[in-house]
Amino acid sequence: MTALVCVLGASGRMGKAVIEAATGRMDVRISAAIDRAESPVIGTQVAPGLTARADLSAGLEACDVYIDFTSPEATRAAAQAATPLRRAAVIGTTGLDKDHEYAISQLAAVAPVVVAANFSLGVNMLLGLVKQAARALGSDWDAEVVETHHRSKRDAPSGTALAIARAIADGHGNDYDRVKRHSRDGDIGARPRGEIGVHSVRGGDVVGEHVVSFFGGAERIELAHRASSRSIFAAGALRAAAWAVGKPAGRYDMLDVLGLK
Repeated sequence: MTALVCVLGASGRMGKAVIEAATGRMDVRISAAIDRAESPVIGTQVAPGLTARADLSAGLEACDVYIDFTSPEATRAAAQAATPLRRAAVIGTTGLDKDHEYAISQLAAVAPVVVAANFSLGVNMLLGLVKQAARALGSDWDAEVVETHHRSKRDAPSGTALAIARAIADGHGNDYDRVKRHSRDGDIGARPRGEIGVHSVRGGDVVGEHVVSFFGGAERIELAHRASSRSIFAAGALRAAAWAVGKPAGRYDMLDVLGLK
């Protein structure tokens, strides 16, 4: 079965990458490319035989599943529009707040929704390794996460960095919101046991780098993932889209897609 996919944000970095990555695949076909009305790509071909449109409803009606790497507000609007249609979704937008999450939960009540901060196989393997390391080492080992992205990324810390930090907290058996430290400044005192530091670096055209460090008394362990192309995220999103079609309603993540749970 070939899944028909609607790509939201067709002019964005990830939108372009998803459309390009779909070329030649047998499991998915891009049936619609949607962008904001003022986008310069509206009315132009973004791939052979594929014209970008601004009509979200028409795009959703023409697909089995949509892929969304846009903005929090656009993601909420898409989820609200997709709910009465019971459309499956793959969502990679980061920087979501409780209102955006509520719209996604409403869609997940009636359709399969895959939500992930990062769709690469390597990052999802890293999440599992980090949780395992945190569980084995315990909170006596200080854990720090440093993420680096291109200068245009708007949210910080990255969604992937937060997912990694939460995996560490889960491994420790702690509530992340009670032990997190997003960057440091001034006289903040000694580092408390169990604290998880997360730090953001922005510059150039870095696709994405995440480095996790565990500091022991006289040794250090580092786990890292570095992405050199957005194609890895696009391929993962398309794999998730093909997987989601026909699944029961609910919220899933890439570990479900990859069978790692």
